[in-house]
Amino acid sequence: MKLESIIKQLVDELDPLKFNTPVTHVYNPLEYAYAPHMDYLKKYGSTPKEVIMVGMNPGPYGMAQTGVPFGEIKVVTEWLGIKGEVGEPKVVHPKRPIDGFDCKRSEVSGKRLWGWAKNRFKTPELFFDRFFVANYCPLVFMEESGRNRTPNNLPIAERRQLFEICDRALRQTVEYFSPKLVVGIGKFAADRAKAALSGLDITVGQILHPSPASPKANKGWEPQIEAELAALGII
Repeated sequence: MKLESIIKQLVDELDPLKFNTPVTHVYNPLEYAYAPHMDYLKKYGSTPKEVIMVGMNPGPYGMAQTGVPFGEIKVVTEWLGIKGEVGEPKVVHPKRPIDGFDCKRSEVSGKRLWGWAKNRFKTPELFFDRFFVANYCPLVFMEESGRNRTPNNLPIAERRQLFEICDRALRQTVEYFSPKLVVGIGKFAADRAKAALSGLDITVGQILHPSPASPKANKGWEPQIEAELAALGII
């Protein structure tokens, strides 16, 4: 299955899902930021890849704004060279506007992840020759206060429906790229990858999430994940 077909099927299957309080708003950047996401796939989604890195779901100032996983504005525009029109979610949270490439906030997790890729590989072409970055779940969940709610904190019944769809999309994506290794960026992504890819002859590993909410990540994220990747056999 082609990547674009996987994305379209994922969007169609997620669209009917309903989420109850405390979630009041749900954004799907694969819909309103479809153009830059497709630009990302067309530029860097060639097959095969050695390693697929999988995050949890979009950050409010990263993929939620640009349609690119961990898509911190400056990196997306200046290093990755991604462009495309960004619209708006169906219902916009008043405290979480979508400004697209005009967003002035920085996504720290994305800045760290893509900053590492830039420092290590220098050019996006060299990075994507071996690696690809995806998110397990493309949805952003927000509470009435504007607070972000991660997928692992949804009620069990809502998680079950969501995970079934996202598991299938991740499995299809991995089958498309045929990597040797799938790396979960954080425990949640690693656990979901293990579940989704059960039965496939693929190693699933884990690295530290670059979130600024993690005290460990704030103590030199790059050298820590370099050591973790080396332990997984990635040089």
